[in-house]
Amino acid sequence: MELTLALIGGKWKALILWHLGNNTLRYSELRKQLPNITPKMLTQQLRELEDSDLVKRFIYTQIPPKVEYSLTQAGKSLMPILDTLCKWGQNYAAEYEQLEQN
Repeated sequence: MELTLALIGGKWKALILWHLGNNTLRYSELRKQLPNITPKMLTQQLRELEDSDLVKRFIYTQIPPKVEYSLTQAGKSLMPILDTLCKWGQNYAAEYEQLEQN
């Protein structure tokens, strides 16, 4: 559990992985998906995910440079877990809403 939380814990890493789920995205596209993250934090989180071999970065050698991010096999293996977390949160929110109404 500690290793998993070290790899994907925090406010942004799971969300970054979620948005990369079945997509290859450029940095600017990730920024649009996560409007509340600062550019510095997004860069830092992407580097950490890359260092953990959960995200891969592909740099196109062109002018202007183009960089795309996608999940590695290890990153893709997290998608069922993230999907379960998402569904759990939706169920929790629905139950909490019912409690509030009663």
